[in-house]
Amino acid sequence: MNFFKRAWLNVWAKKGRSVLLILVSSAILMFVLAGLLIRSAAVKATDQAKADVGATVTLSANRQAAFKKMQSSSTSKSSRPKMTLTPIKLSTATKISQLSNVKSTNVTSTTTVNAKSYDVVSTSSGMGSSGGPGGMKGKTSSSGDTQIDGVTATSLTSDFSNSQSKITKGRGITAADKNTNHVVIEKNLASQNNLTVGDTLTVKKTTGKKATVKLKVVGIYRASSTSSSTAGPMSTDPSNTMYTSYTLANSFKGSKYAGTADSVTFNVTNPAKVSSVKAAGKKLINTSTYSLSTDDASYQTVKASMKTIEGFANKIVWLVAIAGTIILALIVILMIRERRFEIGVLLSLGEARWKIVAQFFTEMLMVIVVAVAIAGAGGKFVGDQLGSQLVEQSTTSQTVSSGVSGQSAGQPGGGMKGGNGGPGMQQNTSTKAADTDLDIQVSAVNLAELGGFGLAITFLSIMIASGGILRLEPKKVLIS
Repeated sequence: MNFFKRAWLNVWAKKGRSVLLILVSSAILMFVLAGLLIRSAAVKATDQAKADVGATVTLSANRQAAFKKMQSSSTSKSSRPKMTLTPIKLSTATKISQLSNVKSTNVTSTTTVNAKSYDVVSTSSGMGSSGGPGGMKGKTSSSGDTQIDGVTATSLTSDFSNSQSKITKGRGITAADKNTNHVVIEKNLASQNNLTVGDTLTVKKTTGKKATVKLKVVGIYRASSTSSSTAGPMSTDPSNTMYTSYTLANSFKGSKYAGTADSVTFNVTNPAKVSSVKAAGKKLINTSTYSLSTDDASYQTVKASMKTIEGFANKIVWLVAIAGTIILALIVILMIRERRFEIGVLLSLGEARWKIVAQFFTEMLMVIVVAVAIAGAGGKFVGDQLGSQLVEQSTTSQTVSSGVSGQSAGQPGGGMKGGNGGPGMQQNTSTKAADTDLDIQVSAVNLAELGGFGLAITFLSIMIASGGILRLEPKKVLIS
């Protein structure tokens, strides 16, 4: 009788023991599969983050160099030094936009104007600089009571790409609005002044001859509910921010600002290529005048979170595999001790020792095949539960560390002043909320890996337990 047939008859005859082995093996392989699924999902999530989260490189004036120049040029203690920042030349930005891995470019130019045909939204009850139903009407301010954010396209700005702001009527600013008087206004400002898409409003420049300009409303947006809390004490209400093309914002500043920008943001196709884009861009600019800064915080957060989860998954796989090998080895050793007489009979009949070992391996292999099927059915549920816990813990840890580093790195700084001496461009440090949910799916590759682990665990268990078989002597076994 060959050892394959003996293995099948033994497994079938000892149903209780076989069921016990199947249950133990299924539990071990279920946790091994959960670790494999979490690791695979973490790698997939990291790759997906490259496409979804994105990263940017921003070209702006070199403030540090300008500050040093201001200090060196200051000779009189009585006179207050002024820091001069050089606007970005669009010709320079065009060169960087043509680099590989640069997906899109957003030109930003910020300035202020004064309301002429409408009342701005007031944030105070008695000391507002704005008029209308909510506040006291005041003098026309030289710094302007309405902020103009000139952009290439609103969809490329962080507020809109992160869904902090959203178009509710009409459309946003696009590249097609270049050299037009189209404007997108906030819904509170529109509601207060009964403005809708297609209406016109008039603003007054704060520089030059302070002429009036008519603007056509092409869209209405809803600002972030948290934007008012982040505005400074001297800022106007966020509802008084309008989006236009950067060309219109430059015209408000003055003719000398034509073809320039306060900053230019380049969206990178692959966050992993941010450093190479920055290095290539530095070769195209005068670093004493301009500076390039990167923002891939969201991608790095997802990457770090997934790396942590991947590390936990690997530990789960190896710890369970090692523990499973030890547990199965102990079970097989006990099983072999119970079958000493059977082994002695087979050896006395001239059966080769390796065939006896092969019989035990075949028996365990039959058990493992059933256990793999059970683990494949239940592994996804275990993986979902473990994965959600790991994501929650890892995301919380990354958020706390990012918040602490952000507070330690934060510092008060002025924006780049426009030609009208208005408020500077505010740096937006918000990043896109990264979706770090694990998409755990059982694939044929995962099952193949699980089968490989099952075979390895079975082989090691049998080899550990086989030492006793190889030392047995048939005569002593039968006599005892």
